[in-house]
Amino acid sequence: MRTDRNEPWREELRKAIPAKERTAIPRVVMPELEPKYRIKTQMEVNEGLSLSQAVLEATRCLDCPDPGCIKGCPVHNDIPGFIKNIERRDFSGAMEVLNRTTVLPAVCGRVCPQEKQCEAGCTYLKMKKKPVSIGALERFAADFEREVSANMPKAKEDTEGREKGKPFFPIKIAVIGSGPSGLTFAGDMARRGYQVTVFEALSRLGGVLKYGIPEFCLPDAIVDHEISKLEKMGIEFRNDCCIGKTLSYDELQAQGFQAIYYATGAGRPRFMGIPGENINGVMTANEYLMRLNCFGPYIFGVNGASLKEKSVAVIGGGNTAIDAVRYAVRMGAERAMIIYRRDRLEMPARLEEIRHAEEEGVEFLMLHNPIEFLADEKGYLRAIKLQKMELGEPDASGRRKPVPVEGDIREVEVQLAIESVGYLPNPPLLPPGVELSQWGEILVDLESMKSSAPSIYAGGDIVRGPSTVINAMGDGRKAAASMAAAFESAMSNIKL
Repeated sequence: MRTDRNEPWREELRKAIPAKERTAIPRVVMPELEPKYRIKTQMEVNEGLSLSQAVLEATRCLDCPDPGCIKGCPVHNDIPGFIKNIERRDFSGAMEVLNRTTVLPAVCGRVCPQEKQCEAGCTYLKMKKKPVSIGALERFAADFEREVSANMPKAKEDTEGREKGKPFFPIKIAVIGSGPSGLTFAGDMARRGYQVTVFEALSRLGGVLKYGIPEFCLPDAIVDHEISKLEKMGIEFRNDCCIGKTLSYDELQAQGFQAIYYATGAGRPRFMGIPGENINGVMTANEYLMRLNCFGPYIFGVNGASLKEKSVAVIGGGNTAIDAVRYAVRMGAERAMIIYRRDRLEMPARLEEIRHAEEEGVEFLMLHNPIEFLADEKGYLRAIKLQKMELGEPDASGRRKPVPVEGDIREVEVQLAIESVGYLPNPPLLPPGVELSQWGEILVDLESMKSSAPSIYAGGDIVRGPSTVINAMGDGRKAAASMAAAFESAMSNIKL
């Protein structure tokens, strides 16, 4: 839902500063903690924009008549609408605009790959200038609401828990999984007036936001605040509840739930299938990050996670790999390295994450692929055998395929190796009739997100495989709109 750019106040803003002056303003740089300091702490690296920085950056936005930024956003945030409110210093107005389409603005402002999505559609790129810092502005608006405007009157949507003019439906909806897709779906359905309960199998709410992303990228307090806003909308949360085990589907139906949205994610790791993967000292990034994010540095016993005077290698080039290697630096690793079979330009991780890792002393061994893990005489990891690679012709993904350089093999000494080479869907316990792909993803109609079983919808990584937070949120929004339309259509045909 987009605000009208022809509103008088928007027109006045555009006239107040000519486009030529706006485009002459350099992109504001967000303050960051110094690398030498931040590697000794779990504090968030990015410190956020100040009020004056945010207003200045918002002034750069040209308020385009056909904004490419909205097209690039999977949840279709009204980006010019909220940014222009920041420019005129109406920060509650900015949040009112964001709240129409997203329930996790403080999260998206921190972890979304804006350079590949919303910012990739910014008009500034056509002028060969840096795009408007959309993610930083979204984060600013959400943080301002939380930290400065906590006592300001809430928007009507929040206090009523549903959109203005929408009826209240006494229909109970179950959401399986409390990650970004489940939270987004729950929020959109609650706004429409449905009774929503989110079931989480684990003890902490937030899914990958809590278990997979370190605090120096996304503080737990931010996630908790976003969830608390959903609770205020009337959404019920039940943790430590595995649907199909803790609570059967018959019991779920007996409690009056009439539809289910699956958002169980993709946390089952892929393995490389090379010799030595069962050696002590080899683990997956999922296990490594979950243990550290949940239990801190004592997860392996007293000081067991200390990596002082140890070498750590993380295998992979995605965001999870970068998170894991940066965590290793903070655990005291003497040498922390990324091993990736393609080159730097092919890495799927966010550019900011890669830059932060480099600043923190992480080494990048590009065009190398592990072929064997080697143990010492006590059975502990001592080294990785690496095959040198070169890039050949593009593969099905469009990226150039890495191929071995014959005879070029080396060993690198390490005491901890962390595999981050992909993930498979978490296999949920499903009711009869739900079809799965060969990899375990729930098959859905991609327009409606409806599965092959009645009243069963799904979205996020359980449908699309490992992807981004914002793509999972986009699925949640689409599924909520589709499910609500189906219920409302059915109710309109009931003769009272």
